[in-house]
Amino acid sequence: MTKLVTEAELNNDAKILEDGGAIRSPWKMAWRKLKRHRLAMIGMWILIILHLFSIFADFFTPYGEVNTDRRRINHPPTKVHIVSPEGKLVRPFIYRYDRVDAMRNRYEPDKSTMYPIRLFVRGDKYKILGFETNVRLLGVDSPARLYLFGGDRYGRDIFSRIAYGGRRSLFIGLIGLVVSMSIGMIYGGIAGFFGGWIDNIMMRVAEVIMSIPSIYLLLALGAVLPASLPSDKRFMLITFILAFISWAGLARVIRGMVLSLAKTEFVAGAEAIGCSQPRIILRHILPNTLSYVIVNATLAIPGFILGEAGLSLLSLGIQHPLASWGNMLSEAMNLSGLSNYPWLLVPGFFIFVTVLSYSFFGDGIRDALDPRTQT
Repeated sequence: MTKLVTEAELNNDAKILEDGGAIRSPWKMAWRKLKRHRLAMIGMWILIILHLFSIFADFFTPYGEVNTDRRRINHPPTKVHIVSPEGKLVRPFIYRYDRVDAMRNRYEPDKSTMYPIRLFVRGDKYKILGFETNVRLLGVDSPARLYLFGGDRYGRDIFSRIAYGGRRSLFIGLIGLVVSMSIGMIYGGIAGFFGGWIDNIMMRVAEVIMSIPSIYLLLALGAVLPASLPSDKRFMLITFILAFISWAGLARVIRGMVLSLAKTEFVAGAEAIGCSQPRIILRHILPNTLSYVIVNATLAIPGFILGEAGLSLLSLGIQHPLASWGNMLSEAMNLSGLSNYPWLLVPGFFIFVTVLSYSFFGDGIRDALDPRTQT
């Protein structure tokens, strides 16, 4: 007698088949393992939030990047209140701060008037998707000013400049990474595939590139660049030079991986059917190094971020009034000023969180792409 198979049993069999890994791709298996890595997922979401915050900085921040108020230099962070003087729970508000000591920059709140924090307020103009607008997410009425993270020596809002500076500090690393990864993969792939004297010459060139001390090169470059060169273009040029120096280490690793992959059966099969050598390298060999490249990318980006911070700290990168986390942190180099205005260290906190998040995410990616780990 034939047994009827119910729909529930079919669904259960399909679930068992999927859990058994028969119909899951390697990328789905890697994503499944990555989701189990809690620190990696936390790091990933922090990075997503930071990047979105920087991309849409014009909307999320109360003031523009170069908006200044010289009457409020080194303004302390404004306290946000939700309880009125009468003890009632009200919408978030702040008090206006008056400078009571011009020599020491001491401020005291004026509690005579409450200034509620409003949403979708009118502020500095900006362009988004080609349209000009002045709508910002939050703000307060004049004459009060909202300094969530305090103000700098020019009366600029640190919270706003953190968002604008993230556009350079976060994305400049991605640009440098794309350049270095592209050169390193292609260069190492060619050296490892052809081998012999071609490999020897190419690797000697890579070793010469690796021996160049980047910090001295950048210092010399900063000295010869014209002072009239815009800081964005100056730092882009320095970033490309940093990327050009850093590709050699990746090329050596890729070269070693390609040397082993060049002897495999699928490469011999591609040669047998008449595939050209560039096609074999680009379509068959280099994609098999992608897992290492992805892991290396997530762990290399913090190096570019720290490099930007260090260069801007030495006045070789982004210059004022444009913001980057590095040149914002340079204002905290004065010990006496730092003791009086500790909020100047906020950009350093964002650098720390970003580098740590990339490290967590890179560790998770490495474990997820390792076939020896359990699914």
